[in-house]
Amino acid sequence: MIDPDTGGLRTPLFDLHTELGGRMVNFGGHALPMRYGDGTVAEHRSTRTAAGLFDVSHMGIVELHPADGGEPGAAANWLEQCVPGSIVNLAPGRMRYTLFTTAAGGVLDDLIVSNLGSHLRIVVNAVRTEADLDMLRRANGGSDDGLVRIRLRTDLALLAVQGPAAAQVVARWAPAAADLAFMSTATMSIGGVECEVARCGYTGEDGFEVAVPAGQAPQIARLLLSSDEIVPAGLGARDTLRLEAGLPLVGHELTEATTPAEAGLGWSIPKRRRAEGGFPGAAVIVAQLTAGPPRQRVGVSADGRRPIRDGAVLADAGGNQVGMVTSGGFGPTVDAPVAMAYVGAEHSADGTELFAEGRKGLEPCHVAPLPFTEHRYWRPT
Repeated sequence: MIDPDTGGLRTPLFDLHTELGGRMVNFGGHALPMRYGDGTVAEHRSTRTAAGLFDVSHMGIVELHPADGGEPGAAANWLEQCVPGSIVNLAPGRMRYTLFTTAAGGVLDDLIVSNLGSHLRIVVNAVRTEADLDMLRRANGGSDDGLVRIRLRTDLALLAVQGPAAAQVVARWAPAAADLAFMSTATMSIGGVECEVARCGYTGEDGFEVAVPAGQAPQIARLLLSSDEIVPAGLGARDTLRLEAGLPLVGHELTEATTPAEAGLGWSIPKRRRAEGGFPGAAVIVAQLTAGPPRQRVGVSADGRRPIRDGAVLADAGGNQVGMVTSGGFGPTVDAPVAMAYVGAEHSADGTELFAEGRKGLEPCHVAPLPFTEHRYWRPT
């Protein structure tokens, strides 16, 4: 259903958002809360210190099944022609971050692949869902039913519980969640509803993403919000959290004009895939991983208190343009302006002096290490 006020598609949690005082906006074609009554900074800090609940139902959930009569591993073998990550050795119950790349080595989208045993599930960005599906269908002979069976799960909602108290909150209703390692997933019952609970997230904190039947999403959200440790959080906090965590975003740090090597995502492409190739843009990407890219994604810290905004041109001390900011704002946890940018490789060393084009002239800043806040993903000892 389209929301007449924002023009975006309502998620299964729309009524709950408005009940809680969410300020609704159109984001990626969906009506989602930018913030609630206490504001973005309060939601950000609550997530860093306890837990925040985010509606991420706008994300695209796509399942890849073997064709009729095919082996369970067939979908993994097929997917490797579309991504540079290693999928064939992904064990049941495990997840992996990877990318859709172009023939020229650019990034179409980033995604998480989960092995659910009989099939794979991938979660893609909302703004790229239709384009990703078109690309997958072309690789599948122009159809949803070819070498694999492609299924878009519009019947599911996706909730993210993030923060150091996330395990406590989720385990209150699904005790087995406490034992899940980072980038693992399992089917569990929450409030009598079967859900797929994955330990992952986009804030740099420990957390979970819970896939739940759309019709039961409001009751699951209310259960989770009944815990004292958690608050509802909107898009504003999600963005400041991921920026402090140094996590790239499609349309900002990740574009078709950006390679995985430039984005600092070479860690997601293992030796086997680099050696074998067979994914779009392999020659360009592997060459850059071997020799080094011409430019690099870096963190940028302002020397003053004024935030550096998206799109700001970066110059060296001589006034020569050396890069551009892709994401910028104020980090509530670090209590300072933070940004990410692409700069020429020769200007990418930590501490390099730069100047950002601002409303009041050039603002002094410098290259800073990423992330701005430590990642706190949970792994068994």
